[in-house]
Amino acid sequence: MSVSLTKGGNVSLSKQAPGLTAVTVGLGWQANTGYDLDASALLCDQSGKVLSDEHFVFFNNLTSPDGSVRHSGGGSPVGGDDQRIHVDLTRVPSDVAKIVFPVSLYEGASRGQSFGQVHRAHIRVLDREGNAELTRFDLASGDLSSETALVFGELYRHGAEWKFRAVGQGYASGLAGIAADYGVDVLRESVPSPAPAASPKVSSTGSYMPPAPASAPTPAPAPAPVVPTPTIVSSPAPTFAASPRPTGSSPVTCFFDPSHGPGTTTVTWSPQWGVPRPTQTCAGCAQRVQTTAPPFYTPPQQGYPQGAPQGYPQQGYGQPYGDHHHDHQQQDGGRRFGTGALIGAGAAGLVGGALLNEAFSDDEPEVVVNNYYEEE
Repeated sequence: MSVSLTKGGNVSLSKQAPGLTAVTVGLGWQANTGYDLDASALLCDQSGKVLSDEHFVFFNNLTSPDGSVRHSGGGSPVGGDDQRIHVDLTRVPSDVAKIVFPVSLYEGASRGQSFGQVHRAHIRVLDREGNAELTRFDLASGDLSSETALVFGELYRHGAEWKFRAVGQGYASGLAGIAADYGVDVLRESVPSPAPAASPKVSSTGSYMPPAPASAPTPAPAPAPVVPTPTIVSSPAPTFAASPRPTGSSPVTCFFDPSHGPGTTTVTWSPQWGVPRPTQTCAGCAQRVQTTAPPFYTPPQQGYPQGAPQGYPQQGYGQPYGDHHHDHQQQDGGRRFGTGALIGAGAAGLVGGALLNEAFSDDEPEVVVNNYYEEE
């Protein structure tokens, strides 16, 4: 049988339901549209303060750290209760002396709302096993006016028993006022206290002494400059292209004058009183050798007329100069030669022999460059 309580009354739940281990605390009300009410639970010690902020169970913290108290959250009313909080009495820590159940209006002060407009508010305790109602407390609407938070009731230890008390205490400061009374720091508004002003000093003569100006803070030393570590980039070793090896000997220069350049033409050159020989000459010197009369004499060649030196017989070249059987006359009736001519011819033969000997020797003949070519 349920026990109906009035404000300040209490009942032993352990006697109402021997062997009681868990209860459900149901809270309900009727309010106008736009009213948002939230139920919560505070697990307090012997001094009446919460064990910790985590032991404040509300819409942002639905379960206590030990799991003994669990908020069901909002939703549709169940059995006439708008919100329910479940308590496992066997799991409640031994240092918890009581569990307080307040209800608050969310932003009630800013919205101009209070419990004066809330009707048929109640709190009841049900046995979790069988869901039987053990006690109930209906709050009188006429006793409330400007309150925005209200403690409906509390479960508390009494020796080995668990009892319930109907409280009905209102707070105009909302849930923050309840949290401050029970030592919750989560909702407590902290206002920084201003720093005390320095009182003026008075000298020994009684004259006013203004306070000394505050010294400027010493600036922190500038950090030492950071010297960047140079990055050494190794350059690749230079590569050198191999020089092409020479494929032949140096070109032969002009035989008559090396300053004329390379000897690109081979001509047969006959030195005076000498033997014809092949020589490497430049193009200009080759043309002169082939077109110029002795002393740059060359044997007759096709296309290049050869002049005869004065005093040399042209007919019968290579034959004896005289015929002793015909009074020293030429075989074909040529000119007569006197004694001087014979002596000259003999001398010429000696000179020619000497030149032939020099030509066939192993030594390179000394070449005398003609002034005609040096003028080029």
